[in-house]
Amino acid sequence: MIENNSKNNPIDAVILWVDGNDDNHKAKMLPYIEDKAKVNSEKFRTRYDQVNEIKFTIDSILKYAPYIRNIYIITDNQTPNFLKNSKTDNTYNKVSIVDHQVIFRGYEEYLPTFNCRPIETCLYRIPELAEHFIYFNDDFFLINETKPSDFFKDGLPILRGKWLKFDKDIFYKKFKKPRVGHKSIQQNAAKLAGFEKYYNFKHTPHPLRKSTFETYFKANENVLIENIKHRFRKTSQFTPQGLANHLEIKNKTCYFKNDLQLMYFRSYKKPLYWYKFKLNVKAKDKLFLGLQSLDRSPPHILNYILGWLEERMR
Repeated sequence: MIENNSKNNPIDAVILWVDGNDDNHKAKMLPYIEDKAKVNSEKFRTRYDQVNEIKFTIDSILKYAPYIRNIYIITDNQTPNFLKNSKTDNTYNKVSIVDHQVIFRGYEEYLPTFNCRPIETCLYRIPELAEHFIYFNDDFFLINETKPSDFFKDGLPILRGKWLKFDKDIFYKKFKKPRVGHKSIQQNAAKLAGFEKYYNFKHTPHPLRKSTFETYFKANENVLIENIKHRFRKTSQFTPQGLANHLEIKNKTCYFKNDLQLMYFRSYKKPLYWYKFKLNVKAKDKLFLGLQSLDRSPPHILNYILGWLEERMR
């Protein structure tokens, strides 16, 4: 079992982050987009735009997972404003910025990239990354106290999800236009690992082992290159954390947990009182909060949720 302060089994946290509002980032992206007007469309921008959620992600880890050794933020020559403004104190001394150039070393020809899947594929290449690490998106938050045993047991990752059939094996889906999204890239990962169904994981923090990636990609560099060479999302890509999960399952080197312990919002169309009820009543027994595309929330709901997060992280 991994203990809180074990020097032998440290746990790191890794977060992907981009400030899509940055004009330099938009300018870097433009040469690779055929339809230049697309860069300003709401549907396109929501993958890149942010409302400073990253600060709450970091604050939640510091408060509710103090056993985390290092927190790495993966960026493309950017630094969140809250870190720029906190250089005079030690609040964020666990936090380090790691540039894309570092984790793509030897594969620089595939940069710049505007696609999370290549970046996720290279996470394990962070210098001095712990064998055990937890991958967060910048819209994942811890909202209650956690323990190392919520993520790893006997040094092995704990997977939260359920088994599902591939879309091709579900009768009614054979007649629908294929949807490319979170489930389809998990299915691609499962197929790579040799499965005929897939373990569907949800939007919770992902416990991962560096050696699982190292071993697989050392033997399958062609798979790594195929996944990192696309600057924008492509249907043939796989989710690397999904691949790692299926490799752990195949090798019987993981544990399963049915309770997601998750509260997840993917849209913000309900009345404000609904979100108040969920956050103030239903969140009490949850460990994780996921807020997808919070930048698309109406201002009054956005302000309430950000205020709630601010209070929760104090």
